[in-house]
Order: sequence, then structure tokens, then C-alpha cells
Amino acid sequence: MNITSFLLYCVIVTFTPGPANIAILSTVHNLGTKKAMEYVYGATIAFGLLLGISAALNSVLIEVIPKILIAMQIIGGLYMLYLAYQIYKMNVSESTETQTATFISGFLMQFVNPKVVLFTMTVIPSFVMPYYTAPSALAVFAAAITIIGFCAFVTWILFGVMIKEFLQKYQKTVNIVMSLFLVYSAIVASGVVELIKR
Repeated sequence: MNITSFLLYCVIVTFTPGPANIAILSTVHNLGTKKAMEYVYGATIAFGLLLGISAALNSVLIEVIPKILIAMQIIGGLYMLYLAYQIYKMNVSESTETQTATFISGFLMQFVNPKVVLFTMTVIPSFVMPYYTAPSALAVFAAAITIIGFCAFVTWILFGVMIKEFLQKYQKTVNIVMSLFLVYSAIVASGVVELIKR
């Protein structure tokens, strides 16, 4: 097993911007670190659960994924558009109880985030299973990847804390830009671009 390429793949996919990371940055900006960590805990548990599902059901998933990918893309795209709207209309003067950055929203986001779902369903069979098939070994790799994902989420929180003053100074502009990033992610994830190219 090429551990270097495995680790590079995990780090690049988890640390680069995606719907969850953009939502984390927005949450830090609008609601603070505590709410962002609540979201991250939910996202991390779902991330680990998806990795576990991939390891346990790999052979079945390879046959099923192509059939459900279109539905998953549509649902994921719609959910990201909903998140984009929530970020656009977010106002720090509102009570945090009315906001949507919760453990549950972080957890659910991972199941409709095509970037995460496709990563978790491919990383174990592509990098691990050709060399290790024992359940204990698969569990160790799933745990290691989950820790990498958690570190990526926390990095986005730290990034948000470091530039929080800038983000607060230009709150509406930042919310619009983050919403547009999510709209772009939704369009790409929905598969519309591929349909147009055909």
C-alpha cells in the first residue's frame, strides 16, 4: 500500500473547500466557535459512519451507487441551495437558537454532500481493501481517515477565527460570497453541468 498517496488523497479531499467546510466557515463567522464545533461534531460522526458503511458494504455499494447517484446528486444539490439561502439571510444580531448550525445539521449535511459521500465510498476500496480486508484493519483505517476529516474541519474553524474581524466588517458581502460558493457547489454536485455538456 502506498501510504503517501493514501494520506495525500485524504488530506487534499478533506482540507479543500467543499459544502461542509464553507458551512463551518460561515458558522464561525456568524455564530462563533462553540456553534461551529457543534456542527463539526455532527459532521465528523457522519463522516466516520459513512466510512464504516463503505468498509462494511463495499461490494454491494459498488453495484448500488451508480443507480442512486442521480437521486443523491439532486437531493444534495437542493440541500446545498437551502444552505446557501440560510447563509445569505443569516444575521448575527439574531438569536442563535433560530440559526441552523447544529449537531444534526452537521450530521445530515454529510449524507447529502456528494464530495464526502463519493470520497468515503471510494477511499477504502481504492486504497485499503486491495491490501487489508480484516475488519479490524478496516476499522483502524476508517478511524484514521475520520481523524483526518476532523482535523480538516477544525482547521476551517481556526481559519474562520483568524479572519473573524474581517468577516464581521464585511458580513453581508461575506454571506453573499459564501452563498454563491454553495450555489456553485450545488450546481456542480447536481450533475447539471454534465447534462448540459452532453
